[in-house]
Amino acid sequence: MELAELSGRSLATFKRDFQIEFACSPSKWLQLRRLQFAKELLLSSNHKITEIALEAGFESASHFSRVYKAQFGHSTSVALSRID
Repeated sequence: MELAELSGRSLATFKRDFQIEFACSPSKWLQLRRLQFAKELLLSSNHKITEIALEAGFESASHFSRVYKAQFGHSTSVALSRID
């Protein structure tokens, strides 16, 4: 809602225009950005999964792990094993 207000549009208009511009909803776009950030942390740091999940804005490590696997087709543990 805040972004719609900042843009001077109604929520419905903002969502419609966002969908046209980015080919996804604002919430999906944000989730994809969070996942990309988390993936970068996962591959470039030695933080625990829980720390990465929370830093990227996910509610819990289990929620992050489910969303990560759905998006990338493999678990976070598989991603970690690929960098060893």
